[in-house]
Amino acid sequence: MTPATPALKWPADLVQDAAGRFVAELQTGFLADRPSAVGALAQLRRGAGKLPQDVPELWGVTGAERLFAQENSFGDQKQETRAEAAYFLAVTLYALHQQSQGTPMHQHGVDLGQAVRRLMPKGEIEETIRRRFVRVGTAATPDVLAYRLREVISLLRGAGIPLDYGRLGRQLYKAQTPDGLSEVRRDWGRSFHTYKADQANDETDNGAFTDKDTP
Repeated sequence: MTPATPALKWPADLVQDAAGRFVAELQTGFLADRPSAVGALAQLRRGAGKLPQDVPELWGVTGAERLFAQENSFGDQKQETRAEAAYFLAVTLYALHQQSQGTPMHQHGVDLGQAVRRLMPKGEIEETIRRRFVRVGTAATPDVLAYRLREVISLLRGAGIPLDYGRLGRQLYKAQTPDGLSEVRRDWGRSFHTYKADQANDETDNGAFTDKDTP
């Protein structure tokens, strides 16, 4: 009997799995103070907020080969390019986030909107932070999105608030597809507004991602 061929994963799933596993391994090593992981994070931080083609010195360091472990993972070169950019952004931003932190900054299930909401005082909307969040959602190109995400991740690092970097990688892939950014923006906005159910009434209609905020 011929063995069944493993089902191919969607590109966004591949990015989420590869980024999530690589970051989790780095995190384990870093928190255990393993020199290889500490050194890798220091290298990867150089790429935070940039795209892979802008940082050739990180070739072979990011673990991006995991994206191509499954034969014919991607349908075309455009999908490959999107996946590489999303994966690269996720792992390098994690490296920035984990810098000087003694607790895990990659945490499964924590969406960007939820993490940003945790930066704000309980029951309040801090306008400066909200506007930075809005700027992430209204970024029109991958390089602008990368730069603006770096700003927000720096805030999360300063407050010691974790994020799910597998999920972020998936979202960054989808954000590069036709109409994908609108879907990702909805996810971010929803997780921002629904964080802490007991505060839902206070947070209704505070409007992250509205047209008036577009730069």
